[in-house]
Amino acid sequence: MEIAGKTVLLTGATGGIGRSIASTLADAGGSLILSGRSAQALEELAANLPGSGHSVLAADLGDEGAALDLASAAGAVDVLVANAALPSTGRVTELSDAQVARMLRINLEAPILLAQALLPGMLDRGDGKLVMIGSLAGKAGSPRSSIYNATKFGLRGFVFGLAADLADTPVGVTLVAPGFVREAGMFADSGADAPPGLGTTTPKKVAAAVLKAIGSNRVEIAVAPLVQRTMAHVGLMSPHVSHRVQSGSAGQSAAESLARGQTDKR
Repeated sequence: MEIAGKTVLLTGATGGIGRSIASTLADAGGSLILSGRSAQALEELAANLPGSGHSVLAADLGDEGAALDLASAAGAVDVLVANAALPSTGRVTELSDAQVARMLRINLEAPILLAQALLPGMLDRGDGKLVMIGSLAGKAGSPRSSIYNATKFGLRGFVFGLAADLADTPVGVTLVAPGFVREAGMFADSGADAPPGLGTTTPKKVAAAVLKAIGSNRVEIAVAPLVQRTMAHVGLMSPHVSHRVQSGSAGQSAAESLARGQTDKR
């Protein structure tokens, strides 16, 4: 799909990665519907994007029914970029029921419900694209991330299954899976250092992958250095090996630092 002239619904638009995605897609000619929790931040972002015709729809996807309300308010959408996500780190025994429910709703339920609501219109119009922002955490588990892993494993499975369902249609779906992102995003916001030797990627590279996803038939695009992608694949294929590595002192220390930095963002 060529994005020029298309209407794009972008969730999580005012975060660091969301802003980079918004700028890249607007620069490519997309007309954006920006969604996030802060109407003021959305308005400021829309006013500074290249192009014209951008609009905003404030929504807290952690609220029951918010995803379906957002889809209804957005109307005819050519491209969905489901980017909104909540830090979901910490030991499961340290999280409240309400925190777990909110994590699952924002990271997994909302993207699924948005896709379910917007897909019929795309199929009727004979064109459309769904882009889900996942994570390499959807391939390999790590300490203090059981809920986050669950949502990203789940989102990856949803995309793969949906892609098979859409194989003979004009609508496509792609999972964009970043690793550790520097400069912006949940990992950068935590203040934690990336595990040594794995490297990081940038918001611009994630945004470029989203643009590539819209114009391609790829089912999954990983955005991370080779060593990090390799380690994630090892975790997927040999979870017992990954578990031994992650259970070591270096893995535990990095995970604890990340979880501690995200405590007030859950």
